[in-house]
Amino acid sequence: MSMPQSVTEGTLVVATYSRRMALRLASGEKIMARVKGKRLQPVCGDQVEAEPIVSEPDWLITRILPRKNALTRPNSRGKVEVLAANLGFLAVVTADPPSPDWFIVDRYLCAAELMGVPAAVVFNKTDLAAPGEDIANTLADYERIGYRTVLCSAKSGSKLDALRDLLADRIAIIVGQSGVGKSSLINRLIENAGLPTATVSKSSGEGRHTTVNSVMLDLPSGGAVIDSPGVRDYAPSTDNAQDVMCGFPEIDRYGADCKFSDCKHLREPDCGVKAAIEAGEISVRRYESYKRLLAMTKKLTEGRY
Repeated sequence: MSMPQSVTEGTLVVATYSRRMALRLASGEKIMARVKGKRLQPVCGDQVEAEPIVSEPDWLITRILPRKNALTRPNSRGKVEVLAANLGFLAVVTADPPSPDWFIVDRYLCAAELMGVPAAVVFNKTDLAAPGEDIANTLADYERIGYRTVLCSAKSGSKLDALRDLLADRIAIIVGQSGVGKSSLINRLIENAGLPTATVSKSSGEGRHTTVNSVMLDLPSGGAVIDSPGVRDYAPSTDNAQDVMCGFPEIDRYGADCKFSDCKHLREPDCGVKAAIEAGEISVRRYESYKRLLAMTKKLTEGRY
């Protein structure tokens, strides 16, 4: 008996369950598939080659097609882990509670810059309290850099139209700390999405992980959104200082004024970035975030991460 022909065009990974995947064929039909071998690591958003398995309901994924981009991070073994692929937008969600970790937000925004996709900062849970002065100032900093910001509430539905407009007609991913309400937002945006949610731990003040596997859900307004597991830390997988600079648009912009072309904006003289910080054009907090990621990248390249 001859094996069935593989199906390629339009075969999309729409959910991951360890080594099993949910695929959507070009016809719109959804099927379950296994992954051939251990070297293939498909993720949500991947286009793949797959073929039916004789006498079994599952299909077999045999190849990942070339990716336009990938959201990555280094894993505990120093290897690059791909979280999602072929993205058109990245929404970084934060809230209070849990206390916002702006360094994680900056690292996700850096990843978006390196992927070449637009990004926005979404502040959820405005039903609990209006953002304080520090949070409002930080969000204003992102606006000045050029990022859209959205203040909304998954619980009340307030200002969700602005988020819908940003996500429409593209494959987007919603990322952020555990407990900021990513799944709650998606449940509001997509009726009957049914994603599990959890409250912030009263003892630790941190969120509890509720999304174990990534899943892509179609938006009523067109496009789709990927719900990703919450994190307590994140960093893009970068292996050089130039990537880190490019991931911070304002630092990259003012870096053109530096005396030395290879300036890292740390201790070098006649640094355009340092001058911009003193003039209030670059926030001190963002610069600190840049330095932290630069140090993390150095450790990663030296195998000390």
